[in-house]
Amino acid sequence: MRILGLSALYHDSAAALVEDGRIVACAQEERFTRKKHDAAFPENAIAYCLAEAGIGLAEVDFVVFYDKPFLKFERLLETYVAFAPKGFSSFKTAMPVWLKEKLFQKDLLAREFKRFAPGFDWMNKLLFAEHHLSHAASAFFPSPFEDAAVLTMDGVGEWTTTSLAMGSGNRLEIHKELHFPHSLGLLYSAFTYYTGFKVNSGEYKLMGLAPYGEPKYTSLILDNLIDLKEDGSFRLDQSYFDYCTGLHMTNQRFSALFGQPVRKADKDPLTQFHMDIAASIQEVTEIVVSKLCHGIKKETGARNLCLAGGVALNCVSNGKVLREGIFDNIWIQPAAGDAGGALGAALAGYHVFKSQPRSVTPGKDAMKGSYLGPVFGQADIEARLTAAGAKFTVMAEAEVTEATAQALAEEKAVGWMQGRMEFGPRALGGRSILGDPRSPTMQKLLNLKVKYRESFRPFAPSVLREDVADWFDLDGDSPYMLLVAPVAEKHRRAMTEDENKLFGIDKLNVPRSAIPAVTHVDYSARVQTVHADTNPRYHALISAFKARTGCGVVVNTSFNVRGEPIVCGPEDAFRCFMGSEIEVLVVGNCFLRKEEQDPALKLDYKNAFELD
Repeated sequence: MRILGLSALYHDSAAALVEDGRIVACAQEERFTRKKHDAAFPENAIAYCLAEAGIGLAEVDFVVFYDKPFLKFERLLETYVAFAPKGFSSFKTAMPVWLKEKLFQKDLLAREFKRFAPGFDWMNKLLFAEHHLSHAASAFFPSPFEDAAVLTMDGVGEWTTTSLAMGSGNRLEIHKELHFPHSLGLLYSAFTYYTGFKVNSGEYKLMGLAPYGEPKYTSLILDNLIDLKEDGSFRLDQSYFDYCTGLHMTNQRFSALFGQPVRKADKDPLTQFHMDIAASIQEVTEIVVSKLCHGIKKETGARNLCLAGGVALNCVSNGKVLREGIFDNIWIQPAAGDAGGALGAALAGYHVFKSQPRSVTPGKDAMKGSYLGPVFGQADIEARLTAAGAKFTVMAEAEVTEATAQALAEEKAVGWMQGRMEFGPRALGGRSILGDPRSPTMQKLLNLKVKYRESFRPFAPSVLREDVADWFDLDGDSPYMLLVAPVAEKHRRAMTEDENKLFGIDKLNVPRSAIPAVTHVDYSARVQTVHADTNPRYHALISAFKARTGCGVVVNTSFNVRGEPIVCGPEDAFRCFMGSEIEVLVVGNCFLRKEEQDPALKLDYKNAFELD
């Protein structure tokens, strides 16, 4: 049985194909259209998934959409009625779009599918899963657990913002829910908006900014904005927010509470105040998630926990839950946001709707390292690079590995495109920019000259799985870069008295460990463990780098510049290479040096994309 899952028409459209319970392919539409967070019908992602399986749409048994539009419309209407007459301008903006398009999504989807297959039987083949069931299915069914509690947290689905599901074998049932407008995801997004970052993409920035501040406003938030119960359930005081009825996340009362207006990203600098705000909402998030997890453990007695939904991408919070030891095991869906809902919808269709059996391999998840996107053969790579005007040397695989390791040891910024593209927001060694973590200037160089983004944003270490406990206070798997752990004490550098007096961004330039490029100001790091069985080529590269330097860690950041989707094909990689200050590009067995390229092909990527 083949089931195609879709998420679309809100943000982060994606498609996923499941065949007899096995995940065949998953991809986000933005990677093909080159439009960040593309919400359009994912025709390119669907075409890729079908091609990967070697089938046409007619050979798909069911198509499952990741939420229920009528329930979402009901929530919209009820919210406007509850707050009327406030919010009429927002209502007037939203209604025409709903009445024209979103309310009739089943017809819209059917029309789109008929372009793939004119005889598509949409009356019988098109199914709809609820949003948080899709999230829960994406977390539980690929997990390595036969039984687990499943916690999903995001902004909002139809009505639900937080849910507890229980999974066992091929069964998955939602047990409890928190409903809109009470949402941890929307609370975090409100602070994202307040500090001048873009909602639905700038939440990473807020998390990255938090360690530069002090959580001075935690009590103010807990005393005024959120009524938090001991079991983690909560209610938000809507008198401070504008997301129910307005076109903004917060209102004047919110700004008055903290004593400053909303920061305008294009005019106002980031100050210590904004760093303290970031630290405070991050601490509140960690408190809420911890209480939710303790409450779930007390209620269910579950040994295993699965996480999904946008809040599950908060790797700092995830790391805290892991260190608290609430559950024996934790597994987080790498595409935890809405894109992953496409996979969850497909898996829910197979296991929940059609009651098909599930096979579990203890200790090993079913995500294949999240390398579920397109792959390009060597001949195809060479043809595409040649057509783009690239100058390259073709090497044997072992020679490429050694040459790349040498470039990293020389502190060069390396674009690395190998194998299948990752599914989800993290680059995991398939579409990555790499660097030497020992360099005290690498973080600043990559941010300002390669990624063209804020200097404070952190980079992740990719570490050989067998070496992780030597470098970090973590002795387990973190293949999807979704856990933050402290750098091991033996690798830390003690701060001088003067260095300890520094505040804010001034802390950035002080090396804190033997791997300063991936060590945050609080001695933490967002760890990716690299496994020889899921990515042998990346594992071999880090091993070769270790052989040269004694360091089994490299800097890993996504292969893109600020505001651009992660690269998909060789042409994307070459354009990014020529539009940034990446010095070496490695695509398959093709090795490219910047100084050998035609200067006429250089691009200005610095201002090519919108702020993310």
